[in-house]
Amino acid sequence: MSAPGAPADPAPVTGGVFAARLRRAARAASDAGLAGIVVTPGPELRYLTGYVPVATERLTMLVIPVDAAPSLIVPKLERPDAERAASARILRIVDWTDGEDPYAAAAPLLEPGRHAVSDSTWASHLLGLQGLPGEATYVSMSTALPMLRAVKDAWELDRLADAAAAADAAYRDILGVRFAGRTEADVAADLAAFLRAHGHAQVDFTVVGSGPNGASPHHEQGDRVVEDGDMVVLDFGGLMHGYGSDTTRTVHVGEPTDEERAVHELVVRAQQAGFEAVRPGVPCQEIDRVARAVITEAGYGEYFIHRVGHGIGLTTHEPPYMVEGEETPLEPGMCFSIEPGVYLPGRFGVRIEDIVTVTADGGRRLNTTPHEMAIVH
Repeated sequence: MSAPGAPADPAPVTGGVFAARLRRAARAASDAGLAGIVVTPGPELRYLTGYVPVATERLTMLVIPVDAAPSLIVPKLERPDAERAASARILRIVDWTDGEDPYAAAAPLLEPGRHAVSDSTWASHLLGLQGLPGEATYVSMSTALPMLRAVKDAWELDRLADAAAAADAAYRDILGVRFAGRTEADVAADLAAFLRAHGHAQVDFTVVGSGPNGASPHHEQGDRVVEDGDMVVLDFGGLMHGYGSDTTRTVHVGEPTDEERAVHELVVRAQQAGFEAVRPGVPCQEIDRVARAVITEAGYGEYFIHRVGHGIGLTTHEPPYMVEGEETPLEPGMCFSIEPGVYLPGRFGVRIEDIVTVTADGGRRLNTTPHEMAIVH
């Protein structure tokens, strides 16, 4: 249930949208030279069918052949739930009963050839499929079809924008709490509460890296007491209406030194440079290169120790990745973070992160809180 004042949950996806997604997935598989796609419970199943089954060891599996209608294999006791999914009318539902071999039910649906299998598939299920007679083979979805969910439609963009706005509201709230004299865990608890108050059903992470802890990008939070004079990295997000938020701002307890201010301004410039490079057709790696060049030219290149961004959608980390070697061109509707940072071991760190979506002629920030260093107390 959303908190008072939180955006209303958007209308659910219709069966027609799921039908279009399934057709697009089959075309993508064909273009990739695959015989089909195998999807078990996780973000891909939700994206393609809207069905979110109970997580158990029983096999639930969507099979999308390139030249035939898709089928959903479910335990017989869960068939009524599957039939209530918005996509049920466009799926052939095949059930199996406890005591039967569920993989035998899958065998007739698997064409000879290579299939992409969702990354969340349990090893036991993959081994069961590999043990079937026939010529079906399997490759990971992230290897064969990494961009399957990368381009968001208008409905998805609305949800991502709502999640970003809620995270921005949480950031504005956290600026009003006391930092000095409290533990990182105390501040993180406040941050999580603010995210929930603004509509997040799930809080996935609340990084509060104060002083030297800010030099560890994934520090999260601990029992260190925040002190006057600390730089504090705040990186937080989760799921709202099923879609992710992820933003970072770096604040300072009291007045910063000249060096701290200079490093913060450097990271702001790098983030802006990365954003200004966003436009259709630009390779993903170029966003990393442009932002990294700003930091490297200032003499801090060795202290920028991670890629500049990752995709976001039903999960907070997914393709596309803004990293050297990723040559996939940007397309309108792609959403990803731009989050350069500088991490000085034993001293402090700075990171600035926005979620950005590609538009027809550039990019649009979904996070809109100021980049300037906020002074907290």
